[in-house]
Amino acid sequence: MPRLVLADDHAGLLAEIRSLLEPEFRVVSSTADGTSLLHAVREYLPDAVVADVEMPGINGIDAAREIVGSGLCDAVVILTIYDDRDLIAKAAAAGVRGYVLKVDAGEELIPALRAVLAGERYLSHGAGAGRGYRD
Repeated sequence: MPRLVLADDHAGLLAEIRSLLEPEFRVVSSTADGTSLLHAVREYLPDAVVADVEMPGINGIDAAREIVGSGLCDAVVILTIYDDRDLIAKAAAAGVRGYVLKVDAGEELIPALRAVLAGERYLSHGAGAGRGYRD
C-alpha cells in the first residue's frame, strides 16, 4: 500500500479524508499545519502527500515547493476549496502534480493519487478552467 501524509487544518475534514483513503492507502501521518507537514514528510518519507492550500504557518503550496524541491516526495496533491486559475498555476509551478477541489474529493481524490503516483498529473474535473496540468 502506498504511504501517505495528509495535511488540513480542519480536523473533521482530515478525519473524513483519512477514512476515504485508508482502504487503498496507508496514512502514516495527519497534520494540521504546514510546518508539521514538512516534519512528517521528512520523518516518514511518504509515497504521496495530500495538502490543503490554506493552513497555519506554511501554506500547502509553499510546503509542496519545499517537499518536491528537496526531493522528499514528488507525488503531491493539493486538496482545496479554491477553483482559481492563478492558484492552480502556482501549484503547478511549485511541482504539485494533482489539484483536487474538496467538493470533488469523494469521487476524485483516489484517482488523483493513483495518477500522481504513476507520474502523471491530475486536475479536478470541477476545476476545468485551470492551466498547467494537462500534459
